[in-house]
Amino acid sequence: MKKPFPYTLNNYRRQVLGYVRTQDGEYNGAYEIPHKNKTLFAVCGVGEGWDHVSVSLRHRCPTWDEMTMVKNLFFDPDELVIQFHPPKKDYVNFHKYVLHLWRPWDQVIFLPPEWMIAPPRRG
Repeated sequence: MKKPFPYTLNNYRRQVLGYVRTQDGEYNGAYEIPHKNKTLFAVCGVGEGWDHVSVSLRHRCPTWDEMTMVKNLFFDPDELVIQFHPPKKDYVNFHKYVLHLWRPWDQVIFLPPEWMIAPPRRG
C-alpha cells in the first residue's frame, strides 16, 4: 500500500463498525469517499499477509471506474491488486453491493500474457 498514507484520504476517515478514526498513518479504517455525484464507502485492512480494501455503495455494486479510482487512492500505480471470484461453496457475502481489492505481501501475482487479453498493439 502507499507509503506514507495520503493526507487527503485521511480526511475521509469515519468511525463506523468499530473502525477507529486515526491520524497516525494507520491504514485500517473506514472511509466515505466522494466520487462524482455519489459517496463510496471503503473499509481498509492490513494484516495476516494481505492488504485489503472493500468498496460499496448503498444500492448497487461499484463500477470498474469507481474501483479503479479507489485502487489508485490506496495502492501505488505499479502494484498489482486482484479481485477473487471464489467457488460458490466458499462465498462469504456480508453486503450485497460490495467488491474487494486484495494484494498479498509475500506472493507474486502473475498476469496472463497480454496477447490473451487484447489484440496485439500496432506500433
